[in-house]
Amino acid sequence: MNRISKKAMTTVPLALIALLSLGAIPGCSRNPDESEGKTYITVKGSDTMVHLASTWAESFMEKHPDIEVSVTGGGSGTGIAALLNGTTDLCAASREIKQKELQLAQQKGLQPQEFVAARDGIAVIVNHKNPVSELTLEQLEKIFTGDFERWNQAGGSDEGILVLSRESSSGTYVFFQERVLQKKDYTPKAKLMPATSAIIQSVSSDQWTIGYVGLGYAQAAREKVKIIAVKTDPSSPAVLPSDKTVSAGDYLIARPLYLYTNGTPKGTVKNFIDFCLSESGQNIVRDTGYVTVK
Repeated sequence: MNRISKKAMTTVPLALIALLSLGAIPGCSRNPDESEGKTYITVKGSDTMVHLASTWAESFMEKHPDIEVSVTGGGSGTGIAALLNGTTDLCAASREIKQKELQLAQQKGLQPQEFVAARDGIAVIVNHKNPVSELTLEQLEKIFTGDFERWNQAGGSDEGILVLSRESSSGTYVFFQERVLQKKDYTPKAKLMPATSAIIQSVSSDQWTIGYVGLGYAQAAREKVKIIAVKTDPSSPAVLPSDKTVSAGDYLIARPLYLYTNGTPKGTVKNFIDFCLSESGQNIVRDTGYVTVK
């Protein structure tokens, strides 16, 4: 029986997750001073990072059979909140911790520590039957803010555009809003999806949808969806997201992926982070479709 938990908070009621977490974690304490002899640690947060963090955990537990690592999703905001509430050892986040979250941490006497563990490109995806194969950043902004409502406004067919987005607790939602929408609001007609898998499923079944997902998920779903090449402006080359283009800085919608701890990590928590940043851990980053930091 696999010892790792891969629950996504989007598929189980939040209240039930909280109760299960309380029951499963002795004392529910995540004081870094108590981490030296831990045999059970938790990682909570970014849905983008669930597969990556789960693969890290599986490999780590193979090397340390006396230790269990539980990984759950729910979004970067959920993970950071859990970190500040003391109900997880590590937070996986696809965005930087916000200033207001840092202020809350300081009020609680906490000192979150940040580790860049991988990099990710955000892939814009459409249905394979959609003739559009490339878009500028400005066109993407107009589509996702609602200024463009028909595909012919972006070089496609005279069909309505159905915009899909992650929910606001997602770090991917926040990053895409800041990088592509220039901090403008998403169109009120956008359909907010609870998970990356839901976006991929909807795009694969509806010819006129558009959404965004992490690069690793998009590459794994190439047979179901088409990845859009992105241009800075109409005269610039169109660039597809890949390990090479993200590493080189050529792909425009890319970001770091983080692990956060409360204070300086020690014991098992430190060993897990060290593993994630090691050659073995970074090989997992590459193998799961993300971009290494080394």
